[in-house]
Amino acid sequence: MEQALAKLLLGVLLVGGSGTASASNQEVSCLALNIYHEARSQSIAGQIAVGQVTLNRVKDSRFPDTVCDVVMEGPHRASWSGSGEMIPIRNRCQFSWYCDGKSDKIHNEDKYRTIYRLARMLLNQDMVDITTGATHYHAYYVSPAWAKTKTRTTKIEDHIFYKWEK
Repeated sequence: MEQALAKLLLGVLLVGGSGTASASNQEVSCLALNIYHEARSQSIAGQIAVGQVTLNRVKDSRFPDTVCDVVMEGPHRASWSGSGEMIPIRNRCQFSWYCDGKSDKIHNEDKYRTIYRLARMLLNQDMVDITTGATHYHAYYVSPAWAKTKTRTTKIEDHIFYKWEK
């Protein structure tokens, strides 16, 4: 049932042929990880919306210009291990899963594979933006201070989406 609904929704959202260039596997992986950790319990619409926010940030000059750089944006510091690895400073990044100090292990491989295919489609297809240009979102049960400075665009399931006006 969920696969049929996903195909129907994706069919409605497609507005043209394929995008101008094929995304790299690294960019697809970064987008898939972001969607997986931020919205794996959401419907396909919720997952698409989180992916579109990531892509809207890539298009916005106030954010980094690659998917991976957007997902990993935030202050980093050298690891205490002395390996030279740079790690994100806890609770100071753009997407909470990336720097919450918890494991980023994929626990549901089937769900991740489905999200990976969705991420590839988001990167390689022209789609209607169901967030109406949102660059930010938060769960409905929190009230971040930054929300007052953005324009609300929509609510999809547990997330409220906002646009950062130019």
